[in-house]
Amino acid sequence: MDIVTGPDGVARCAWAGDDPEYQRYHDQEWGVPLHGDRALFEKLSLEGFQAGLSWITILRKRPRFREVFAGFEPEQVAAFDSGDVERLMTDAGIIRNRAKIEATISNARLALDLAEGELDALMWSFAPAVHERPSSFAEVPAVTSESTAMSRELRRRGFRFVGPTTMYALMQSAGMVDDHVEGCWRR
Repeated sequence: MDIVTGPDGVARCAWAGDDPEYQRYHDQEWGVPLHGDRALFEKLSLEGFQAGLSWITILRKRPRFREVFAGFEPEQVAAFDSGDVERLMTDAGIIRNRAKIEATISNARLALDLAEGELDALMWSFAPAVHERPSSFAEVPAVTSESTAMSRELRRRGFRFVGPTTMYALMQSAGMVDDHVEGCWRR
């Protein structure tokens, strides 16, 4: 099943299910072009935390993530120290994974090394010029040559938790590709 029609009569990609928060995310965010260094740093960070977990877990914890990571302002996150890491490791409102927390701080420092607008330009440079919208979820890839290239470039620059699958998920969520399937109202 690729499409589900909610009680509101709206046909959505089946992954949105019947959870109101997931439906809101599907309807208002997923696949909508997202720009800005801070916004894309947040997306990069949250996608990194999602690795190995379900997105709904991250989505439900996103308000707390935003709170404890200073709104994902790279300048503030880059200033976090070992005390902040320990504080975050005790916060049940987020994913308490030391490697992911430390990667977020390190990635903020790397983002600051870029000129204003450069993170946005860098990430969007990997958006495919042509993207065939999938008819069904069976046609949605987990990895593409573009997400692999983005991952490779970010890793070369020192970023962590930016594997090709994670970067394709970012490309979907940030609207670099549109993977709403046939029959979805957003397609």
